Amino acid sequence: MSDCIFCKIAAKQIPAGVVYEDENMLCFKDINPSAPVHLLLIPKKHIDSLAHLEGGDAALVAEMMLKVPQIAAANGLTHGFKTQINTGKGGGQEVFHLHIHILGRPA
Repeated sequence: MSDCIFCKIAAKQIPAGVVYEDENMLCFKDINPSAPVHLLLIPKKHIDSLAHLEGGDAALVAEMMLKVPQIAAANGLTHGFKTQINTGKGGGQEVFHLHIHILGRPA
């Protein structure tokens, strides 16, 4: 989507503190962190929210969830971390591109 800030970050049109990237996803530092480590993991494919997933997205979402612990550990969260997915306005979602918050305090 041309007006989606996360799509622009994935397309390298807007700089971000990228900590992980592969062909399907990108993880970067939140610009307004609510924890010492606060990362956002997004699919490169635009999906509005968790509520907008379709059957064809199952492998992508599974791949993202499997990558979360690896990204967390690589960023110092070896004793645990918190994940959060806000869905829709009522769920606190501010950017309407699916993203997983990875939060914690380094060991």
